Amino acid sequence: MSRKHPIISITGSSGAGTTSVKKTFEQIFFREKVNAAYIEGDAFHRYDRAEMRAQMAKEAERGNKHFSHFSPETNLFEELERAFRDYGETGTAVTRHYVHDAEESALHGAPPGTFTEWKGLPENSDLLFYEGLHGAVVTDKVNVARYADLKIGVVPVINLEWIQKLHRDRSARGYSTEAVTDTILRRMPDYIHYICPQFTETDINFQRVPTVDTSNPFVARWIPTPDESMVVIRFKNPRGIDFPYLLSMLPQSWMSRANSIVCPGAKLDLAMQLILTPLIMQLIERKRNLK
Repeated sequence: MSRKHPIISITGSSGAGTTSVKKTFEQIFFREKVNAAYIEGDAFHRYDRAEMRAQMAKEAERGNKHFSHFSPETNLFEELERAFRDYGETGTAVTRHYVHDAEESALHGAPPGTFTEWKGLPENSDLLFYEGLHGAVVTDKVNVARYADLKIGVVPVINLEWIQKLHRDRSARGYSTEAVTDTILRRMPDYIHYICPQFTETDINFQRVPTVDTSNPFVARWIPTPDESMVVIRFKNPRGIDFPYLLSMLPQSWMSRANSIVCPGAKLDLAMQLILTPLIMQLIERKRNLK
């Protein structure tokens, strides 16, 4: 953790909704005039798209049916930890971009499914913002979580997460339901061992819970809307959180535990604005007071 060069990490699985949360942070940064540097979790995958497919085929031949993007074998955990550490110490770090599609290819000048070259982050940023799969990962070799000043988990209940992934992969990527289901099954051991434990490291978790039947996510025809959901917000350390204020500002919200508040799904963006803005500004004020 660094007072001079703070780091915010957003962690969530594929389809969890971290991209939407990133947009909320960008709104806060714009409104509060915070100059953020960005690291994408995809940048620290070990293999590009073609290499991953080839590696998966090799692992399948060896009888490994659970080779996934979630594991240490397919990610550069040491490099990610170094990027967090370097930024905390110097205010800059080395990263790259993973090019997802033709639009990003035109922007970055690299073919879809490949990485750009490694390069340094822009200098003179106010903080570092990470969004991806492993923003709070801890293994026997690395501890990324210890370098982040504010760690946010985005964790829909599992059936909702699967529904969101199924719909995204079918509509945006053209995959069949069977192909997405195979991906979910293949990733499950690594999800349990490397994704779930991160949410005990996070400072705040936002968990969307549907209030409609999602018993069989593989046949759901649409994603439950925010109005068909509640959000459970869990604070690792509730000390200093003004719960009466939050309850007054979030209609139909209540406290379910001493460190948890529940609000309507449609109020998620407002809840994030109310909770995260003062925390972000605390990091910025702490940084500026050192100058």
